[in-house]
Amino acid sequence: MPLLECKDLCLGYNKNILVQNLNFSVNAGDYLCIVGENGSGKTTLMRTILGLQRALNGSIIFDGGLQKNQIGYLPQQTQVQRDFPASVFEIVISGCQSSAGMRPFYNKEEKQRAFKNMKRLGILALAKRCYRDLSGGQQQRVLLARALCATQKMLLLDEPITGLDPNAAEEMYRLVKDLNKNDGISVIMISHDVNVALKDATHILHVGANIFFGTKEEYFSRHKNGGGL
Repeated sequence: MPLLECKDLCLGYNKNILVQNLNFSVNAGDYLCIVGENGSGKTTLMRTILGLQRALNGSIIFDGGLQKNQIGYLPQQTQVQRDFPASVFEIVISGCQSSAGMRPFYNKEEKQRAFKNMKRLGILALAKRCYRDLSGGQQQRVLLARALCATQKMLLLDEPITGLDPNAAEEMYRLVKDLNKNDGISVIMISHDVNVALKDATHILHVGANIFFGTKEEYFSRHKNGGGL
């Protein structure tokens, strides 16, 4: 049973259609890599799944115990966000907002979840550090820990290695792979670094004028046999 299923999605803004007739599903433990040209609708798709904007047509179905507010999200950062003057702990625990609801404070369980995820990603020693004083790789670990506070089932990652040096990028990919393989978290990731991202993916979604959805093996076979996208 899929955790997430998109049926006949049409995405865009007003009358500007970016992609239509989009169909795919994500099961527990899948690692879906979304690829496509700039402006093809990859980030729009992710925002639509999260309910941050509406689809022009079609439906998104959550199942398997997954709800829309239980998805961890790591968006692309702006420069303003990189300079945010908050502590690492404050950033990470803000991922518990969906479970805290209208409470003006975080409970013991949510604090423990934040500390657990900081330890999981090797940033517990940075808990009291100011977020804007961290390196790019450290900041991405903080944001990944924040996303984990929101979910035990699914992560959505939008270009998670943007602006990172090669070593930090490799480490970010390793962390995501580990969360997928060892923690059983389903991953949906947008990446321009196609060759590297495809090493870990189980499924590929190509969006644009021509749509492809299938396993990594099917994707490579199509290219090997001269099938274009």
